[in-house]
Amino acid sequence: MRSLVTAGLIALTSALAPAALAQERPSTILVLDASGSMWGQIDGINKITIARDVVGDIVSDFPADQNLGFVTYGHRERGQCADIETLVEPAPGTAAEIAGIVEGLNPRGMTPMTDAVVTAAQALRHTEQAATVILVSDGIETCNPDPCAAARALEEAGVDFTAHVIGFDVRGEADALLQMQCIAEETGGRFLTADNAQELNEALREVTAAPASGSFTFTANLGGEEIGDETVWERPAAPLELPLLSGEVIWEISDTSFNMVQTGTANPFTTDLPFGDYIVTVHSTAQDDFSQTEASLALDSARNVHAIFPPIMSQPPAAQVFGPAQTLVGSAFTVSWEGEGLAPRDYVTIVPADAEDGAYADYD
Repeated sequence: MRSLVTAGLIALTSALAPAALAQERPSTILVLDASGSMWGQIDGINKITIARDVVGDIVSDFPADQNLGFVTYGHRERGQCADIETLVEPAPGTAAEIAGIVEGLNPRGMTPMTDAVVTAAQALRHTEQAATVILVSDGIETCNPDPCAAARALEEAGVDFTAHVIGFDVRGEADALLQMQCIAEETGGRFLTADNAQELNEALREVTAAPASGSFTFTANLGGEEIGDETVWERPAAPLELPLLSGEVIWEISDTSFNMVQTGTANPFTTDLPFGDYIVTVHSTAQDDFSQTEASLALDSARNVHAIFPPIMSQPPAAQVFGPAQTLVGSAFTVSWEGEGLAPRDYVTIVPADAEDGAYADYD
């Protein structure tokens, strides 16, 4: 185990519906570390002072009707890993109260980072909503021997838990960076760094902002023979000039864990989606086929997603064959045929009446 350093932490824990759209507002718990390391300085300013200013700015922008709560730890006594306290239960209109509490915090204790995050995540578990924890830490856990393993255990236990981690003033601290990055990766979150007040503010706003959304159009097209036997997916800036697939087209859009996000039967199918990564599946009744692809939908990506199906092989032209109903064994008889689209090298093969398809005996 690598040596641990004293840590300071800010965490935001959000209850977010599994397929939440941008306009939905999650309940949020702000968890702020008041451990002794927060008296460290950046450019001559104590980190707790920076945190007070940043947190004040962040909570002031929360909508008044959004549930917001506050938890802190390490603020009452030194050397106590159990020093974790919920000071404001999640409720609307608590931003000013929280800002006042943060302004009066006096860092002094340990950093039970993992237990505070686990407590917050499990407290929201009864809502059957996903828990999103945003950590801003200036170091490593000082109470739990392996917060990375604890995060992994939460995932394995079925707690819908995602941690976005921001390393605050951890440049050059390899152990801290590795452990914080691991926490993010184990829970499917993002890892960011911030070296000063402005970067901390920007990073917090980036990970606390509601996911932006955009309008995307999904189209099933019929391509030419040159695309081969498999469906081809394209995301051009402008719609393709290809014929639309006939028949019913069913679209299923899920997240990367295959949780369904959106469905539709139109062709083209246009829908609003939060920017992110998706699994897109298209079913064609006319083609009696389906295809699936991964699609990353972002602000700067193309808004047109095309599934280009290969053409159905057309049936060969019908032909009529003329000949005697019966003839003597060993005698010659005439066979002729006619039909549209026949070629000079077409032929008739003669096989026993009970021969299997594809058998070959003689031809003319």
